[in-house]
Amino acid sequence: MENVLLISGVIVAYLFGSIPTSVWIGRRFYGIDVRTKGSKNAGATNTIRVLGLKAGLPVLLFDILKGWFSVYVSVFFVPESYVFSQVILYQIIIAFTVVLGHVFPVFANFRGGKGIATLLGVGIALYTWAVLVVIAIFALVLIITKYVSLGSITASVSFPFLVIFLFNPNSVSLIVLSIFVGVFVPLTHRKNITRLINGNESKLDLKKKK
Repeated sequence: MENVLLISGVIVAYLFGSIPTSVWIGRRFYGIDVRTKGSKNAGATNTIRVLGLKAGLPVLLFDILKGWFSVYVSVFFVPESYVFSQVILYQIIIAFTVVLGHVFPVFANFRGGKGIATLLGVGIALYTWAVLVVIAIFALVLIITKYVSLGSITASVSFPFLVIFLFNPNSVSLIVLSIFVGVFVPLTHRKNITRLINGNESKLDLKKKK
Protein backbone atom coordinates (compact mmCIF):
# COMPACT_ATOMS: atom_id res chain seq x y z
CA MET A 1 0.00 0.00 0.00
CA GLU A 2 2.86 2.38 0.84
CA ASN A 3 4.50 1.81 -2.55
CA VAL A 4 1.21 2.44 -4.35
CA LEU A 5 0.86 5.75 -2.53
CA LEU A 6 4.43 6.80 -3.31
CA ILE A 7 4.12 5.88 -6.99
CA SER A 8 0.79 7.69 -7.21
CA GLY A 9 2.47 10.86 -5.97
CA VAL A 10 5.15 10.58 -8.64
CA ILE A 11 2.55 10.05 -11.38
CA VAL A 12 0.50 13.03 -10.20
CA ALA A 13 3.62 15.22 -10.17
CA TYR A 14 4.56 14.20 -13.71
CA LEU A 15 1.05 14.79 -15.05
CA PHE A 16 0.80 18.15 -13.29
CA GLY A 17 4.19 19.15 -14.66
CA SER A 18 3.05 18.05 -18.11
CA ILE A 19 0.33 20.70 -18.32
CA PRO A 20 1.67 22.76 -21.27
CA THR A 21 0.31 26.15 -20.25
CA SER A 22 2.11 28.12 -22.96
CA VAL A 23 1.03 25.75 -25.72
CA TRP A 24 -2.61 25.66 -24.64
CA ILE A 25 -2.90 29.43 -24.11
CA GLY A 26 -1.14 30.15 -27.40
CA ARG A 27 -3.36 27.82 -29.40
CA ARG A 28 -6.63 28.67 -27.64
CA PHE A 29 -6.42 32.46 -27.56
CA TYR A 30 -3.91 33.34 -30.31
CA GLY A 31 -4.02 30.45 -32.75
CA ILE A 32 -0.24 30.11 -32.34
CA ASP A 33 1.95 27.28 -31.11
CA VAL A 34 4.78 29.15 -29.37
CA ARG A 35 7.07 26.23 -30.17
CA THR A 36 7.06 27.38 -33.80
CA LYS A 37 8.02 30.99 -33.04
CA GLY A 38 10.87 32.86 -31.38
CA SER A 39 13.24 30.49 -29.61
CA LYS A 40 10.74 27.66 -30.31
CA ASN A 41 10.60 26.96 -26.60
CA ALA A 42 7.39 26.26 -24.67
CA GLY A 43 8.36 28.40 -21.71
CA ALA A 44 7.24 31.67 -20.19
CA THR A 45 10.09 33.73 -21.68
CA ASN A 46 9.31 32.70 -25.24
CA THR A 47 5.60 33.17 -24.60
CA ILE A 48 6.26 36.75 -23.49
CA ARG A 49 8.52 37.29 -26.48
CA VAL A 50 5.98 35.91 -28.97
CA LEU A 51 2.61 36.73 -27.41
CA GLY A 52 3.35 39.46 -24.89
CA LEU A 53 2.97 39.85 -21.12
CA LYS A 54 -0.78 39.29 -21.14
CA ALA A 55 -0.20 35.70 -22.21
CA GLY A 56 3.25 35.19 -20.74
CA LEU A 57 2.58 36.25 -17.16
CA PRO A 58 -0.13 33.61 -16.50
CA VAL A 59 2.17 31.01 -18.07
CA LEU A 60 5.02 32.07 -15.78
CA LEU A 61 2.87 32.03 -12.65
CA PHE A 62 1.29 28.66 -13.43
CA ASP A 63 4.64 27.06 -14.29
CA ILE A 64 6.01 28.26 -10.94
CA LEU A 65 2.87 26.96 -9.22
CA LYS A 66 3.40 23.53 -10.80
CA GLY A 67 6.73 23.15 -9.04
CA TRP A 68 5.70 24.60 -5.70
CA PHE A 69 2.36 22.78 -5.46
CA SER A 70 3.79 19.38 -6.43
CA VAL A 71 6.40 19.53 -3.67
CA TYR A 72 3.91 20.98 -1.19
CA VAL A 73 1.32 18.21 -1.63
CA SER A 74 3.92 15.44 -1.82
CA VAL A 75 3.75 14.99 1.96
CA PHE A 76 0.23 13.60 1.57
CA PHE A 77 1.68 10.66 -0.37
CA VAL A 78 4.35 9.89 2.23
CA PRO A 79 3.75 7.05 4.72
CA GLU A 80 3.47 8.12 8.36
CA SER A 81 6.44 5.92 9.20
CA TYR A 82 8.82 8.08 7.13
CA VAL A 83 11.42 10.11 9.01
CA PHE A 84 12.51 13.65 8.00
CA SER A 85 15.35 12.53 5.72
CA GLN A 86 13.03 10.14 3.86
CA VAL A 87 10.40 12.84 3.40
CA ILE A 88 13.02 15.23 1.98
CA LEU A 89 14.30 12.55 -0.39
CA TYR A 90 10.79 11.86 -1.64
CA GLN A 91 10.15 15.57 -2.14
CA ILE A 92 13.32 15.73 -4.24
CA ILE A 93 12.07 12.82 -6.36
CA ILE A 94 8.81 14.72 -6.81
CA ALA A 95 10.80 17.84 -7.74
CA PHE A 96 12.67 15.92 -10.44
CA THR A 97 9.43 14.42 -11.71
CA VAL A 98 7.45 17.65 -12.04
CA VAL A 99 10.34 19.34 -13.87
CA LEU A 100 10.65 16.27 -16.11
CA GLY A 101 6.94 16.62 -16.87
CA HIS A 102 7.42 20.26 -17.84
CA VAL A 103 10.40 19.51 -20.10
CA PHE A 104 8.83 16.38 -21.63
CA PRO A 105 5.05 16.89 -21.30
CA VAL A 106 2.88 13.93 -22.20
CA PHE A 107 0.09 16.37 -23.18
CA ALA A 108 2.22 18.17 -25.77
CA ASN A 109 4.10 15.44 -27.64
CA PHE A 110 6.94 15.57 -25.08
CA ARG A 111 8.10 19.00 -26.36
CA GLY A 112 8.04 21.37 -23.43
CA GLY A 113 10.03 24.18 -21.88
CA LYS A 114 13.38 24.26 -20.13
CA GLY A 115 11.88 23.93 -16.67
CA ILE A 116 13.28 27.14 -15.17
CA ALA A 117 9.98 28.50 -13.84
CA THR A 118 8.98 25.08 -12.52
CA LEU A 119 12.40 24.74 -10.89
CA LEU A 120 11.79 28.12 -9.29
CA GLY A 121 8.54 26.81 -7.82
CA VAL A 122 10.36 23.76 -6.49
CA GLY A 123 13.02 26.01 -5.02
CA ILE A 124 10.46 28.20 -3.27
CA ALA A 125 9.08 25.09 -1.60
CA LEU A 126 12.44 23.61 -0.57
CA TYR A 127 14.85 26.56 -0.25
CA THR A 128 12.70 29.63 0.38
CA TRP A 129 15.39 32.10 1.56
CA ALA A 130 18.09 30.98 -0.86
CA VAL A 131 15.65 31.30 -3.74
CA LEU A 132 14.74 34.85 -2.74
CA VAL A 133 18.43 35.76 -3.11
CA VAL A 134 18.59 33.89 -6.43
CA ILE A 135 15.58 35.83 -7.72
CA ALA A 136 17.36 39.07 -6.79
CA ILE A 137 20.48 37.94 -8.70
CA PHE A 138 18.37 36.99 -11.72
CA ALA A 139 16.53 40.32 -11.67
CA LEU A 140 19.77 42.30 -11.36
CA VAL A 141 21.39 40.50 -14.31
CA LEU A 142 18.21 40.86 -16.39
CA ILE A 143 17.90 44.59 -15.67
CA ILE A 144 21.55 45.20 -16.56
CA THR A 145 21.81 42.97 -19.66
CA LYS A 146 18.18 42.37 -20.80
CA TYR A 147 19.16 38.71 -21.32
CA VAL A 148 16.76 36.30 -19.58
CA SER A 149 19.03 33.36 -20.38
CA LEU A 150 22.07 35.01 -18.80
CA GLY A 151 20.03 35.86 -15.72
CA SER A 152 18.85 32.26 -15.43
CA ILE A 153 22.34 30.82 -15.89
CA THR A 154 23.98 33.24 -13.44
CA ALA A 155 21.30 32.69 -10.81
CA SER A 156 21.39 28.89 -11.14
CA VAL A 157 25.19 28.68 -10.94
CA SER A 158 25.18 30.83 -7.81
CA PHE A 159 22.41 28.74 -6.24
CA PRO A 160 24.45 25.82 -4.83
CA PHE A 161 26.99 28.24 -3.34
CA LEU A 162 24.21 30.13 -1.59
CA VAL A 163 22.66 26.91 -0.29
CA ILE A 164 25.92 25.42 0.96
CA PHE A 165 27.68 28.48 2.39
CA LEU A 166 24.85 30.82 3.35
CA PHE A 167 21.73 28.73 3.97
CA ASN A 168 23.05 25.30 4.98
CA PRO A 169 19.90 23.13 5.04
CA ASN A 170 21.55 20.35 7.11
CA SER A 171 20.44 17.87 4.48
CA VAL A 172 22.84 16.13 2.13
CA SER A 173 19.98 15.46 -0.28
CA LEU A 174 19.09 19.15 -0.53
CA ILE A 175 22.74 20.09 -1.05
CA VAL A 176 23.07 17.52 -3.84
CA LEU A 177 19.88 18.83 -5.46
CA SER A 178 21.19 22.40 -5.38
CA ILE A 179 24.37 21.27 -7.14
CA PHE A 180 22.26 19.47 -9.73
CA VAL A 181 20.32 22.68 -10.40
CA GLY A 182 23.58 24.57 -10.83
CA VAL A 183 24.62 22.09 -13.53
CA PHE A 184 21.23 21.33 -15.09
CA VAL A 185 20.22 24.89 -15.98
CA PRO A 186 23.39 25.76 -17.95
CA LEU A 187 23.08 22.42 -19.78
CA THR A 188 19.54 23.25 -20.88
CA HIS A 189 20.81 26.64 -22.06
CA ARG A 190 23.64 25.39 -24.26
CA LYS A 191 22.20 27.03 -27.39
CA ASN A 192 21.63 30.27 -25.47
CA ILE A 193 25.24 30.22 -24.27
CA THR A 194 26.40 29.81 -27.87
CA ARG A 195 24.23 32.74 -28.96
CA LEU A 196 25.48 34.86 -26.06
CA ILE A 197 29.09 34.16 -27.05
CA ASN A 198 28.30 34.96 -30.70
CA GLY A 199 26.41 38.11 -29.73
CA ASN A 200 23.09 37.13 -31.33
CA GLU A 201 21.03 36.15 -28.28
CA SER A 202 17.62 37.86 -28.19
CA LYS A 203 17.06 40.46 -25.49
CA LEU A 204 13.76 40.74 -23.64
CA ASP A 205 11.84 43.74 -24.93
CA LEU A 206 8.56 44.23 -23.09
CA LYS A 207 7.69 47.21 -25.30
CA LYS A 208 7.22 45.01 -28.34
CA LYS A 209 3.85 43.64 -27.27
CA LYS A 210 1.16 44.70 -24.88
